[in-house]
Amino acid sequence: MAVAAVLYALGIRRAARAGIVWPRRRTVLFFGLGLGSYAVIELGFLGTYSGGLRWAFVTRIALLLMVVPALVTLGKPLELLRAGLGPAGRERLDRVAHSRVFRILGNAMVATLVAAAVFCLFLTPLAGVLRTSPIIGEVIGVATLVVGLLLVVPLMVLTGFHTSTFLAIEFLLAFVELLVDSIPGILLRLNDAVVDGITTVAPGALWWPNPLHDQHLAGDFLWFIAEVADVPILIILLIRWNRRDRAEASSFDELSDAEHDALVQAHLRGEQPAR
Repeated sequence: MAVAAVLYALGIRRAARAGIVWPRRRTVLFFGLGLGSYAVIELGFLGTYSGGLRWAFVTRIALLLMVVPALVTLGKPLELLRAGLGPAGRERLDRVAHSRVFRILGNAMVATLVAAAVFCLFLTPLAGVLRTSPIIGEVIGVATLVVGLLLVVPLMVLTGFHTSTFLAIEFLLAFVELLVDSIPGILLRLNDAVVDGITTVAPGALWWPNPLHDQHLAGDFLWFIAEVADVPILIILLIRWNRRDRAEASSFDELSDAEHDALVQAHLRGEQPAR
């Protein structure tokens, strides 16, 4: 958190030196909602008891993967980085933003499948190992957030690369596949056997639920978070689709009558228009 705060502050200073006034609203969103939500999760109840409570561990991972990255990106850290770079740095950053890897990560279907794969780990004994290891538990707190940012940042940046037809197909497929990440939560809730293999309760924790009830609570929270987190992704896709549709409509409006007729004739002949 300290490193992220310092880097963001340095970015604001570099942008100011370049003559760019960074909006205070974005700064407040980054520190208040972005780093603030991370602090509440990692330093609060969920981070403290995730080693012993399944539902705290599952809720912590789900929030770090699907919610906190979206709140961090409200501060536009990538735009701040671009504002503080010189011409050569902006060119390199633009090349990265238009790279194949960045475009793949910016696909909503990829984000859904990655989230579903992570959540499926809760259905295996590996979840018990990850939950009860103090060292791994600390590493997970950072690694999960990084993975979430790698999925959310490209999704919010790539607004005009694909055609409106591709975005329509992506939206329809994402609407179906976004339901996939709720399946692990449902399976945790309906399973009557402890799937991570840890059937003992920590000594002294008399108020904790028994292992099976703890697992059912974990399934409830995971199911709820997965469904609620789907909504912002669908909204982002709708925004991307709308922006691209307006851009394509504007490009058609700029054509002359002769160019428009030639484009129509090429379409009727089944020819692919030049980009």
